[in-house]
Amino acid sequence: MKKLKVFLSESKNPHLNIATEEWIFDNLDPSQQVLFLWQNEETVVIGRNQNPWNECNLAKMKEDKVHLARRKTGGGAVFHDLGNICFTFLSPREEYKRENNVQIIFNALKELGITGEASGRNDLLIPFPDGPRKFSGSAYREKKDRAFHHGTLLLHADLTRLGNYLTPNPKKLQAKGKESVRARVANLNEVRPGIEAKHIVEYMVPAFERFYDGKADIEMLSLATVNKNAELKGHYDQLSSWEWLYGNTLEFTHKMDEYLSLGFFDFQFKVEDGVIKDVHIYTDCLYPSLVDELTTRLKGQPYRGDSVKAAIEAAKTKHPDLIAGVSELGQWLLKNIEI
Repeated sequence: MKKLKVFLSESKNPHLNIATEEWIFDNLDPSQQVLFLWQNEETVVIGRNQNPWNECNLAKMKEDKVHLARRKTGGGAVFHDLGNICFTFLSPREEYKRENNVQIIFNALKELGITGEASGRNDLLIPFPDGPRKFSGSAYREKKDRAFHHGTLLLHADLTRLGNYLTPNPKKLQAKGKESVRARVANLNEVRPGIEAKHIVEYMVPAFERFYDGKADIEMLSLATVNKNAELKGHYDQLSSWEWLYGNTLEFTHKMDEYLSLGFFDFQFKVEDGVIKDVHIYTDCLYPSLVDELTTRLKGQPYRGDSVKAAIEAAKTKHPDLIAGVSELGQWLLKNIEI
């Protein structure tokens, strides 16, 4: 009888759930079959090599209380909310077949009255009168002794939300075409009204057990359990850290300009590994000492909101007669780079 393990996350914290995936991939016994089901609160998940300042509207995300997470694998940005559920399968490499995992998903959905079909390498579709539409995308990883397959199932996700938090290069929009992507996607509640994550868990775990003809050891995970597992805590501490989320970027330049009460300001930050290596402030402001003060205070600091706040507060102290204008300048800067 095969050794089966199921993890169910009680936490909606994206850093814990993504860390759990990494822990499963890096640390678990690869001879067993593993299923992990989880959901994230509203989160933009970016790829390992993406730049959050270039890709994301961080100010809007902060305003709407949307998390930022960065995975260790490549690819583009995706949006998670409680309208979808994520699945992760781990298998011994020599026994891995994507078709097995797809069959487990389809067997569970069949119990809910949903018939799906597989397409290409990564997509699962539902047939509609106007043609099939995608309700799941997935990706694959492997190393010498294990294979890893993960993806999402759209239940009742808001399919327009991602666009609110991305600032993609116009060339990407021209190449991809938002409407064509939206037209091919469907939520499962369009064919099974009222479907929730609990229903997927209720039917997926037994489908997993039936497929492998065994009884799974089921473990619940939460933030409270992290400290009991040093390996998992290590992944969580890394993936939730500022250094990983924001500092893990190559050198880039962030330019912003605006007309303010103190004059026109054009800030150009050169940032490397999340640290301000250089900053140039082009302005017609009549107070050059203020510009010098801000330049000196910002250079060498982490590219984050508290660095800006500290520089602005110092400038207010040095220039008490300019408090209103400096405050306005600070609010504008924070809106552009606050995290």
